[in-house]
Amino acid sequence: MVRRTDLAGTGGVRLAAWEFTDRPKRRAAGSGHAPGVLLLHGLMGRAAHWATTARWLGERYRPVALDQRGHGRSGRPADGAYPLEAFVADAALAVERLDLAPVALVGHAMGALVGWRLAAERPDLVRALVIADMRPSARGAASQREWEEWVRTWPVPFATLADVRKWFGADDPHIERPDPARGAFFAEVMAERPDGWRPVFSRRQMLRARAGWAYDAHWESLAQVRCPTLVVRGLDGELGRAEAQEMVRVLPQGRYAEVADAGHFLHYEQPEGWRAAVEPFLTETTQPPPPAS
Repeated sequence: MVRRTDLAGTGGVRLAAWEFTDRPKRRAAGSGHAPGVLLLHGLMGRAAHWATTARWLGERYRPVALDQRGHGRSGRPADGAYPLEAFVADAALAVERLDLAPVALVGHAMGALVGWRLAAERPDLVRALVIADMRPSARGAASQREWEEWVRTWPVPFATLADVRKWFGADDPHIERPDPARGAFFAEVMAERPDGWRPVFSRRQMLRARAGWAYDAHWESLAQVRCPTLVVRGLDGELGRAEAQEMVRVLPQGRYAEVADAGHFLHYEQPEGWRAAVEPFLTETTQPPPPAS
């Protein structure tokens, strides 16, 4: 069962939160309530990308995936502004209003940055954090220009979903080799319009959202995360091993894991390897405290 709840986010933006678990299964040993897990997708993603992860999480946890502002079924801010602070405030509202605290946050890319900012600023809400393929280093103007150029090359509208999968998985000049999982990932963020298939988001606003965090380094906020944190990278992803290991060193309770044969979309590309990397960490960090002596 998948149940949608609409929330009023920061500035009144409507947020769609998706709970994937049947209620009778939400029980943890020694606890009347299963631990909450909030899943945060990356830029241009959507909550549905977490469906496979949410299914196995549902065996022991209460997983909720949030369509972040401007993504999926959530609304767009009227002023078109996407400051990072708004994404963080939205996540905090979701944790509080859905009664998920203390929550385990699992974030991919931009969603991981939102997660660690929330963990740093509201430690009372977060018990554990998983960071999937997100760099804390500044990207700079050149990186933003590359993204702008890449988005302009999209042959929108696409005639069919098969064309979406083919272009993002094979024909996109910005990838080095065919990647069917990447094609499938982007097919999930398309909607059919009268003239063909178009993104469910505004590409211009997505670039504006990226500009809200890409120019800055985020090491300082990372160091303020006090809860147990797992840094996970795909071996072919954007986060290099040296930078990931430096993140673990900076984090007071940092740990490291890799997913073989995976790139940036590691949880989507290699769901079994992703589960093997993440599940033991969540099992350890979300156990209820022992009874008082």
